[in-house]
Amino acid sequence: MDSINEILGSGDYHLIDVREPMELEMDGKIEDARNIPLGELEERKQEITNLNGNIIFFCRSGNRSGKAVDYFKSQGMTNVYNGGGYGDMKTALEQN
Repeated sequence: MDSINEILGSGDYHLIDVREPMELEMDGKIEDARNIPLGELEERKQEITNLNGNIIFFCRSGNRSGKAVDYFKSQGMTNVYNGGGYGDMKTALEQN
């Protein structure tokens, strides 16, 4: 499996922030990330399955993004990754 840094370095990825909108206002957000709260993933599944390239989910701690990855893997997707928490994702982006 590719590491998050390798995927970010390739430039072939989409970022999905599964935090609630209120969390983005309080904690900050990543400009290029699409916000789809974890509770809306099932109903908005098509938005994600239509994306080309790697899909990196992140949240506050990495817990909800892990659930998102598990869900999409159970749907047969293999290009989904857990980027961990918001701080981890921000740091990884700054390093790439």
